[in-house]
Amino acid sequence: MKKLNLLKSVTAIIAIASALSFNTAFAADKAGLEIGVLKCSVISGSRVNLLVRSTADVSCTFNNQGTLERYQGEAGIALGLDLSFKSEENMAFAVISATSNSTPGSYTLAGKYVGGQAAASVGVGLGAKVLVGVGDQSLSLQPLALETNKGLGASAGVGFLYIEKAR
Repeated sequence: MKKLNLLKSVTAIIAIASALSFNTAFAADKAGLEIGVLKCSVISGSRVNLLVRSTADVSCTFNNQGTLERYQGEAGIALGLDLSFKSEENMAFAVISATSNSTPGSYTLAGKYVGGQAAASVGVGLGAKVLVGVGDQSLSLQPLALETNKGLGASAGVGFLYIEKAR
């Protein structure tokens, strides 16, 4: 019965993520150009779970029209429930530009992004993040990111991603 409930939860997350992705992609088409993908991975051994708050260091790479920009920062749940133990976690965001004048190598994605997130894992798991915010006035992350992870547990709450230029 527990496996069936977990399967229903994961299916619901995927359905919501798909619907939001469709709506977001439609809105992004009208608002700007997709100029690349920001891919982030949680740094092994950096996760701290405190039940209602969790944090982990992240390393991100943005392919901006062929120029790689490297970011570092922190991601997690600011307020919610995190009962997960993950050995690997990756996420990807489409990056939208309001104009075609985004300059590769300018690190304009540095900033703070907040919103809702949910994930579930039994071995291999899936999750979704709906984060809003902007690093620069002309660039923003597509609000929906899909996450893949390995581990056990579930989490949901107000999520965040803070990134800055890697040193």
